[in-house]
Amino acid sequence: MRMMARTNGMKVLLTVMLFTVLSTLQGCYSFSGASLPPHLNRVAVPLFDDASQAGIAQFRETLTRKITDKLQSQSSLNLESDPTRADAVLTGVIVSYRDEPSQLGGTTERAVTNRITIVVTAEFEDRVKNTRIFSQSFIGFADYTTGSYSAQQTAITSAMDQAVDELVNRVISNW
Repeated sequence: MRMMARTNGMKVLLTVMLFTVLSTLQGCYSFSGASLPPHLNRVAVPLFDDASQAGIAQFRETLTRKITDKLQSQSSLNLESDPTRADAVLTGVIVSYRDEPSQLGGTTERAVTNRITIVVTAEFEDRVKNTRIFSQSFIGFADYTTGSYSAQQTAITSAMDQAVDELVNRVISNW
């Protein structure tokens, strides 16, 4: 009986201590890392360049559109077509596109799957404060079954989406 009372007392003490710690830490964490500075309202995203020599039609247009669509859906930024009137400008280049074997067959030593890798560099500039917010590379990759054109196209889209997700997350976070 005494042991049960002691166990219940310990539970109450631990609960009170946990509540006290959580109450103390309540104001220590802030979600401000996910919001843009209030002076940034309009962003210009000129057409990204393509230095990859991939030969993919509409590569730069598709990437730029994916970035602008994601910025519009996930941030409070408004798109500005004229960079001179924008509060911030996001520029970039598709640096490389690779389609290389990623898994070899056990008996034939031929590629069973290939990996698409897309590397994009981007620079985000605050035109109000005349500062560079970041200049960074973003990588997206996806594997596909060798010999399947539709799987290859899906992998290209997935790799591009992955790079775009990382880029847009970098734009709208870490403030």
